[in-house]
Amino acid sequence: MTKWLVRKLLYGQSATSDPQLRTACGKASSFIGMACNVLLFFGKLTVGLLSGSVSITADAVNNLSDASSSVISLLGFKLASRPADAEHPYGHGRYEYLSGLSVSLLILIIGLELLRSSIQRAMHPSAVEFSWLTVAVLLCSVAVKLWMMLFNRAMGKAISSKTLIATAADSRNDVISTLAVLAAALISHFAAVELDGWIGIAVALFILYSGFGLIKDTLDPLLGKAPDPALVQDIQRKILSYPGVLGTHDLMIHDYGPGRQFASVHVEMAAEENVLESHDVIDNIERAFLTESGLHLIIHFDPIVTADGATSDLRAWLAEAVRTLHPDLTIHDLRIVPGPTHTNVIFDCVVPSGCPLQDGALKAAVSKLVTERYPDYFCVITLDESFAPLPHDR
Repeated sequence: MTKWLVRKLLYGQSATSDPQLRTACGKASSFIGMACNVLLFFGKLTVGLLSGSVSITADAVNNLSDASSSVISLLGFKLASRPADAEHPYGHGRYEYLSGLSVSLLILIIGLELLRSSIQRAMHPSAVEFSWLTVAVLLCSVAVKLWMMLFNRAMGKAISSKTLIATAADSRNDVISTLAVLAAALISHFAAVELDGWIGIAVALFILYSGFGLIKDTLDPLLGKAPDPALVQDIQRKILSYPGVLGTHDLMIHDYGPGRQFASVHVEMAAEENVLESHDVIDNIERAFLTESGLHLIIHFDPIVTADGATSDLRAWLAEAVRTLHPDLTIHDLRIVPGPTHTNVIFDCVVPSGCPLQDGALKAAVSKLVTERYPDYFCVITLDESFAPLPHDR
């Protein structure tokens, strides 16, 4: 049923490239979540009040908060679908990340409140009235939440939504917590051991742990997390497949919400080639990324002297030599400027994250590599930060 419903909502299309379809899917998931959680809230609240179980009542409040989370998700999808305007030229897609963060914060609040009430019950245990109606309601809740977890996870992956992924994780937490509450009720009834409070503490700790992980996942795109290495490699592979492209560097990818990515990159091409032909290739690359991947790519053209054998040899040798200092160290934009007393070797060096050498020490180490091999050469080095490291950059 889950796969069938996802297919019906998506109409067999890719929602990541269609903002309207994406919003429709997000709204549908939110409305389904609200309906299911409101029904579960009333069912659990009824049996919780009748039995006097703090864990069942807390589980009911958890479902009510989940319904509130669905409202937040609905609002997030609605705001994220707003078109770009003069004040927000990149659109409003990050509202979806903010709604996912809000859901994660709600999970933390629920966990803290459940922990508080469970500690009180553990310190002052009291008998919980048992009934098979309670068991039936809790089993129904497990079944509904398990389906909601599978549905939201499938939909979240289909439209690349961190909000729905967080909602799926919340549903998974509910399955675990409800099973724990059910186990406590059965053990308390058949073994005469009051575990209501202790089970509630264990469930609360698990929810808190999950909530912190979800907050990290939803904060990452807002703080500017490094792009997926697979995406970086795919971009480089496509660019290098075009005729005349010698290398790429300085790739930067900006995420303004699902399906709203912008990037810039430097592309090296032979300086001796016709500049209009090189520019035409660059235009083709930019157009292909926009039409095929929906990626707004801006390319800076770097002319590389290839006719000068000395420059080409030095570039190839130095690209390998710097890797003796750090395996991910790369150089680019190298040129040789001869003078009456010495020759300047001017180039940029991309410093990978985690490089143990400080800027001054790194420049000195690279300069030493060059002067040991070419005593008359003087290095003029510009250090670059690696925002999206490209493998085997040149």
